[in-house]
Amino acid sequence: MTATAHAARIGAQSVAGFVAALAARVPAPGGGATAALHAAQGSALIGMVARYSQGPKYAEHARLIESVAAESDNVREAALHLADDDVRAFGAVAAAYRMPTGTQNEKTDRSKAIAQATQKAVVPPRDIIRLAGSIIELAETLLPVANRSVITDVAAASEAARAAATTARLNVEINLGAISDLTARAELRKSLEAVDDICGRAATLDTRTRELIGRPMTPVVSGGESIAQRRPSGY
Repeated sequence: MTATAHAARIGAQSVAGFVAALAARVPAPGGGATAALHAAQGSALIGMVARYSQGPKYAEHARLIESVAAESDNVREAALHLADDDVRAFGAVAAAYRMPTGTQNEKTDRSKAIAQATQKAVVPPRDIIRLAGSIIELAETLLPVANRSVITDVAAASEAARAAATTARLNVEINLGAISDLTARAELRKSLEAVDDICGRAATLDTRTRELIGRPMTPVVSGGESIAQRRPSGY
């Protein structure tokens, strides 16, 4: 499988197609695209919980829940775009490394091209970290008012956001050394500081969710059946 075979938009690929591309010996997709898909899955879970938290029982918080659902859709789409951006960016890095080195001028041009391509390539993972923070914020907003039958998916969303952030951080860190612009490097290091906060907030959401599911749960009845009856037994 060649790099060209991976050119199709990741969001349009099947799961099997994406993981096959991920397993192939090509520069991308890799960790960056995987981080973006962690974020996409996390935001999708938020959207699902928000939509299961709509109806008369939740009328008091209807506008808030609707806002969360809409924003989760925006984050999900942004994450899928970043997956594509990451694939393109690291393809450009790989192309720069393949440049000729036969003469001193060629070596100089190659070094410049690598630095420029790498500086562009760290932008998608940096932005994925920001999206992960947005997912955590949505989860924190939604958890107190969410349908109790599906609140574990709020925690699952926060764990996906944590995975997105930590994976993206690694992708930035491994490329910092190739960035010659010291100001850009310092700004990137600064952006990584958000990851520990994201991880801490995800852990808090996990704890809060586990506390909530330890309490008696009243099924939400709609049309004669509960949410739990409509969803698989794990919910």
